[in-house]
Amino acid sequence: MGSSNQWVAEWEVSEELAHKLISSQFSQLASKSVQKLGHGWDNTVFLVGTEYVFRFPRREIAINSLRMEGKILPKLKTYFSIAYSIPLFFGEGDYGYPAPFLGYPYLSGEFPIGLTDKQRARSATTLAQFLKNLHAFPVKIAQEHGVQHDHRNLTDLAMRKEKMHKFISDISHNLSEEEYYALSNYLEQLRTEKVKQKHVFLHGDLHFKNMLVDENGRVSGIIDWGDINIGHPACDLNVVYSFLPPDARSDFFKEYGDVDEETKILARLIAIYIPILIMMQAIDDNDERLVDEAKANIKRALAY
Repeated sequence: MGSSNQWVAEWEVSEELAHKLISSQFSQLASKSVQKLGHGWDNTVFLVGTEYVFRFPRREIAINSLRMEGKILPKLKTYFSIAYSIPLFFGEGDYGYPAPFLGYPYLSGEFPIGLTDKQRARSATTLAQFLKNLHAFPVKIAQEHGVQHDHRNLTDLAMRKEKMHKFISDISHNLSEEEYYALSNYLEQLRTEKVKQKHVFLHGDLHFKNMLVDENGRVSGIIDWGDINIGHPACDLNVVYSFLPPDARSDFFKEYGDVDEETKILARLIAIYIPILIMMQAIDDNDERLVDEAKANIKRALAY
């Protein structure tokens, strides 16, 4: 895969540059160490001391999203009992770096990688309460703060299905025959082409790299809110299929509330679509651990 991939950085931020930007704008942090934690599609993440995490956009498309986080995330405080990223430091570009950046309290926990089904099931109610409250946030307030409606056209299943056919063809050499057949068979049997649009406030990018779990494997925090938008709840409900094992899904919906069949179909599709994208980037990064976890997410989502 070449540089046309949408996760390739337009700006690389080194630890040295991150330290220079942070210390020049926030003198109280000047003596703290700066350590790169990793990167996603849109941001590079650094641990500052042991108390803070800073996110720096890697691509121009991420700038407006980061500014949006700064405005809207503080408004959510009363909605959740679960920890989430609330920005404390608002930085601006300097030293040749063109983008704003944000700093947040460090949230303890690990990514939910390699958990057992039993561990995952413990979070069914926690996730349901979190998403029920998130989706109840007033859309009017979100709109007043500039939150946009779904820019990815998620309800068009036919378009997403077409993309997925290409993706699995591109990564076929990283799939076993059984894995390739399972994905192809799922897409072949998917008859729904479009679902009715709905409008709720969304995290917008909920998956295992944006979730944290405690030492017992229970979900303890939600991070990376760069894709906040107003759209179909299935976008976030994908975790019912990618994260939770099949026998825990009824517990989730018992707490969240039941949803129609179209929503479940779209949620399952996204639960497969997102891990495929994560796997594609992980293949580029030679990160076998993430490749394996993405495959496990897909396998769970395909299981009824």
